[in-house]
Amino acid sequence: MRLVVADTGPLHYLVLIGHIDLIPALFETVFVPSEVRDELSRAETPPEVRAWIGRPPAWITVVPALAATADPDLLRIDRGERAAIVLADSLKVDAILMDDRAGVAAAKARGFAVVGTLGILDAAARHGHVDLPQALARLRKTTFRRKDELFDALLKRHQNQGGQT
Repeated sequence: MRLVVADTGPLHYLVLIGHIDLIPALFETVFVPSEVRDELSRAETPPEVRAWIGRPPAWITVVPALAATADPDLLRIDRGERAAIVLADSLKVDAILMDDRAGVAAAKARGFAVVGTLGILDAAARHGHVDLPQALARLRKTTFRRKDELFDALLKRHQNQGGQT
C-alpha cells in the first residue's frame, strides 16, 4: 500500500513501543488529519507521544480539518476516526491505519482497507522489520485494548509460517 491516512491508535501505540519507524517502512505516504494530531497532543497523552507529534517526522503530512460531515453514521464515531475517514475519502488512499472498532466498521462500510496496530506489526514481521514476540510483549504493557487470543494467534501464525519472529 502506498497512500494511507493514519488515525490516533496505531501512531500512539507504535510510538509507545518504540516501533513508529515501521510505518514509513511499510507505507509510502502517510496523511494525518489535524484532529488526530490534536488528539496525540492532549495533556493526558503519554509524554513520549506528545513529544513525537510535537516534532512530527518528515514522512507524515498533517492535513488541516476538512468540512464537517452530516453523515449520521460518521457522527456516531470519535472525532479522530471521523476525520480520518473523511480525509481518506477525499484523497482516495489505499488504506486507513485505525484500531477503534466503531471507526474500523465505518471505514470498511465505505470500502476502505483498514490496518490496525496488530496488522502493522504482522506485516512488519513478515518483511523482517520487527521481532514480533518482543514487540507484542511491549504492546501488552500499554493500555492497548485487545484479547490475548489475538496476540497468541498472531504469534502462532508466524511460527507456523516460519516467519521472522
